[in-house]
Amino acid sequence: MTMPLRRTCKQVTALVLRAEDRALPLVERLAVRLHLYACTACTRFTGQVKLMRKATARWRSYSEESSGD
Repeated sequence: MTMPLRRTCKQVTALVLRAEDRALPLVERLAVRLHLYACTACTRFTGQVKLMRKATARWRSYSEESSGD
C-alpha cells in the first residue's frame, strides 16, 4: 500500500520546478510540504530555485533599465 502524500526526492524536485510555471493541485502542494519537513536536501533545492527566480527577475529589471538609456 502506498501513502497518498508520500513523494520521492525526484518527484518533489519535479513538482517544485513545475510550481514555477503553474499552481499545483492541493494534494501535490501538501505532499511537497510534508516532504520538505523531512528532507534537508529538497529544502535546500527549493531555496536555490527561489534564489534563482529572484536573481533572474533582478537581472531582467536591470537589463530593461539599461536598454532604456
